[in-house]
Amino acid sequence: MNDFTASDQQFMNRAFELARQAERLGEVPIGAVLVEDGKIIAEGYNSPIGDNDPTSHAEIIVIRQAAKANLNYRLPKTTLYVTLEPCAMCAGALVHSRIERLVFAAKDAKTGACGSMFNVISSNDKNHRVKVEHGLMAKEAAKLLSDFFKRRRLEKKLKN
Repeated sequence: MNDFTASDQQFMNRAFELARQAERLGEVPIGAVLVEDGKIIAEGYNSPIGDNDPTSHAEIIVIRQAAKANLNYRLPKTTLYVTLEPCAMCAGALVHSRIERLVFAAKDAKTGACGSMFNVISSNDKNHRVKVEHGLMAKEAAKLLSDFFKRRRLEKKLKN
């Protein structure tokens, strides 16, 4: 089991606040924050529906913000906190941006690319490997997502 710090908890709590913001907008509730030297340097939430952009995942938004702010496409010595295990697209972006550490809450058995379905992050074929830790607030993340999709199915059923 991972030994998460009080700072890890604080940053994951912020990621959850962002996930709830996404949910209020009708987006899948996933939030992310990128931290460097103990400070949040970028934050975001899923918005592919609102943006009409399939790449508007929380992780991609955060990486883009941080790279622009730092004037560098590489983000070493950073930690990404996200409420759900990144997909293949996002995991690839983490590797390319040289993020040092990933902390995610819930595993994604369907599309998770950090060990659940695929393992893009830790492949020995890469010249950069991201340190991965998971399970911080996993139950809360799973419940948030499960409740969201239950409501969505119910709303769809009521429309028909």
